[in-house]
Amino acid sequence: MVTLETPRLILRRWREEDIAPMAAINADPEVMRWIRDGSVLDERQTRGRVRAWESEWESQGFGLFAVEIRSTGELAGFTGLSVPDFLPEVLPAVEVGWRLGRSHWGQGLATEAAAAAVRFGFEERGLERIVSIAQVGNDASERIMAKLGMRLFREAVNPTGGRRVRVFEMSSDQYVTTTR
Repeated sequence: MVTLETPRLILRRWREEDIAPMAAINADPEVMRWIRDGSVLDERQTRGRVRAWESEWESQGFGLFAVEIRSTGELAGFTGLSVPDFLPEVLPAVEVGWRLGRSHWGQGLATEAAAAAVRFGFEERGLERIVSIAQVGNDASERIMAKLGMRLFREAVNPTGGRRVRVFEMSSDQYVTTTR
């Protein structure tokens, strides 16, 4: 079982007790504003997503981590790696993504968590390229991508929601150069 630690966070696999707090995050319209078509998810849907995320760990050797606040044990949301099947034109690719509850916004936690996931992808899983995808207008996510050292690769339309997205990317060579 992979667990990553940062100064303020523990990135770990999912537990049963994570379902309710993650469902609360997924039920917040402001959190979900930039996800697919903006629809919120209920507890049953969240449970299905967590099951799928855990399955990706088994099939791919990577996945989405539950993000826990070290000092309190509170679930803040998720970050990690997944295959962006919803956007076929960028494949083959692995995407770094994140979703945190609103009470955890504006503190640098998403950047801290995503940087740990990127490091894991390149250093532990030997990935050659990592992308990140944000809907046009999601400036907060684009700022995180820039802080991670990613560069704009292309624009596209997300076929699952019909919204325009920007795809950022980083190669393993760029990662090595930016971490020296």
